[in-house]
Amino acid sequence: MHTERETLRGCLLVATPPLVDPNFDRAVVLILEHGDDGALGIILNRPSEIALGDVLPEWQVFAAAPTVVFTGGPVSPDAVIALGRAGIDAIDGWVPIIDDLGTVDLGRDPLDLGVPLDELRVFVGYAGWAPGQLEGELEANAWFVVDLRRDDPFVRAPERLWREVLKRQRGHPAMFAQYPDDVTAN
Repeated sequence: MHTERETLRGCLLVATPPLVDPNFDRAVVLILEHGDDGALGIILNRPSEIALGDVLPEWQVFAAAPTVVFTGGPVSPDAVIALGRAGIDAIDGWVPIIDDLGTVDLGRDPLDLGVPLDELRVFVGYAGWAPGQLEGELEANAWFVVDLRRDDPFVRAPERLWREVLKRQRGHPAMFAQYPDDVTAN
């Protein structure tokens, strides 16, 4: 876990239960940008029912299972962000985030990208915070800030990601992995 950092880019935000906003209940958010202008991220564990091959068939071959479009957050539901893993970090159509993880320009022909994609996941919408907003939520203990593991963005069972990320933490955050889905049922 992190305490104070200059930027949270490349980190995960894990929602603490119960987060009042249903858009973020048990969400795991990868921060793509964080700075003086605010923050932007995508929720990694919200698969939709829409098959990627139905909307972007030319990118299907690169898709990590499950091969569906993911809901990246409540902001701009028409915006599309593609997250990919590739072996290079400086070409047209590729914006690195951390290590071999970056965003991919879906407006390009995948065969002309010039970089071999190992995995791809497509998100509609994103999570966004105005300047100082995320910092306020962190001070209110709405999120745990944790390290990203290489496989987190492309897990095969995204519905288990929230619990899995919490389980691997030390101390207080790990206890929340056992938080019941419905606290009134206890």
